[in-house]
Amino acid sequence: MRTASHQSRPALNGQPWRSPSRWLPGFLSFVVTLGLFAVMGSARLYAWGPGAHRLVSNWAVSTTPPAMRPFFEANRTFIVDHANDPDDWIKKDPYERYRHFIYLDKYGLFPYIELPYSYKEAVAKYGGRRLTHNGILPWRIGEYSLRLTNDFKAQKWDDVKLDAAVLASYVADAHDPLSTTENYDGQLTEQQGLSVRWGTSLIDRYTNFFMFRAAEAGKVDDPTAYGFSMVLEANTWVDRILWADWLSRGGLSDYTDEYYDRFYTAIGPTAMQEVNAAAHDAGSYWYTAWLNAGQPALPSH
Repeated sequence: MRTASHQSRPALNGQPWRSPSRWLPGFLSFVVTLGLFAVMGSARLYAWGPGAHRLVSNWAVSTTPPAMRPFFEANRTFIVDHANDPDDWIKKDPYERYRHFIYLDKYGLFPYIELPYSYKEAVAKYGGRRLTHNGILPWRIGEYSLRLTNDFKAQKWDDVKLDAAVLASYVADAHDPLSTTENYDGQLTEQQGLSVRWGTSLIDRYTNFFMFRAAEAGKVDDPTAYGFSMVLEANTWVDRILWADWLSRGGLSDYTDEYYDRFYTAIGPTAMQEVNAAAHDAGSYWYTAWLNAGQPALPSH
C-alpha cells in the first residue's frame, strides 16, 4: 500500500490521509471479488441438497454385492457423513463448482451428438475455457472412478472410503436434471429458486415417502461414457420439472404447503426414480473400481 506520497497530509487517528481516488478503485475491486466468490460458492444452485446426497450414499451401500458389502456396511456412516464434501470444497476452490454440472443445452439439441465424450477431443473442439465454463461433470466422474480404482489397487482403505463417498456425490449430481441445463434455477423462465425447491425442499419434506428400489450394482464398461449416459437420461426430465413447478404455483401467492403437495404429486415419482438410479449407479462405480483393481480382499472395517 503506497503511503509515502501522502506523508505531508494531515493524519487521521494516527494514519496518513488518503485521497478517495487512491483507495476507491481497490475497494471496488475488493467488493467485486467478494461478490464473485459468493456466487461461485453457491453450490446449491447446481446440485441436489445435502439430504438427497446423504440418501443416495446411504442407499448405494445397500447395492454393493456380497463380496464388498461387509466393508461398505462397516463404513456406511463415514460415507454418508462425507456425502457432501465436494460441495464444501467449493468454498476453498472456486473451480470446484464447474465439476458439479454440465450445461448440455449449450451444445445444440438433445442428444447433443456434437459434444465428444473424449475430454481431449472436446477441448480441441470447444476450447478448455468454454468447456470448463459449461461444466465438466461427466469427465470428473471418469476421473474419480480411476482414482478409486487406484485406491483399491494400493489397498489404501482410508482413501477408498473417502473417494467412494466423493464419487457417489458426483454420481448423484449427474442424476439431478437441473445439473444438466443452463436453466438450473428456473432463472430463464421466471421460476427463480427452482433448484432449492426441487433438490432440497422437496426431498427434505417427503423423504419418508421415498422407497428404496435400486437394483444390485453392476459393472460399468466405460466410466466416462456412462457418466454421459446418466446426464443425458436426467436431462430428459428438465422440461417436466419446469412444467410441474409452473402448474403447482398456479393460483397461489407463494410457495406454500399446498404448492409442495402439488409439486410432489406431479414430480415426486421422478425425484424418487432419480435418487434410486443414483444409488444404483454409485454402487456400480464402486463395484467397477474394485473389479478393475483386481478384486482385492477388503478389510472388515
